[in-house]
Amino acid sequence: MNLQWFLQQLFNGLSTGSIYALIALGYTMVYGTIRLINFAHGDILMMGAFFGFYLVNVQGMDFYLSLALTMVFTSVLGVTIERVAYKPLRKSTRVAALITAIGVSFLLENAMIYFFGPEVKAYPTSYDHHLQSDGSSH
Repeated sequence: MNLQWFLQQLFNGLSTGSIYALIALGYTMVYGTIRLINFAHGDILMMGAFFGFYLVNVQGMDFYLSLALTMVFTSVLGVTIERVAYKPLRKSTRVAALITAIGVSFLLENAMIYFFGPEVKAYPTSYDHHLQSDGSSH
């Protein structure tokens, strides 16, 4: 095992762990504020990922510009879902809000399957230099 491989795996682990931590922080903030487990939380993240994927791969937009637009889109989507689906149920039972959260999750998931299909998609890299597994570049 060489040092470059170890550092790459360390970076990969920190990157993945950071994403998990952000999702967990979002769950904690939502539950702490409105006492609702938002099952659509991860689906909103998925919508942002697919929106960015669409901007980069289909529209040919710059990666960093698409990142900024994706943040705006995801924020607007989250606020819209909250105002349309969750806010009217604030005074209702917790079960009604929970069922609505599950319904919003299913709606978002199936909408993306309908429009993009169930196949795995990959972002293109934003750099031209790719490293090989042995540490050399091409």
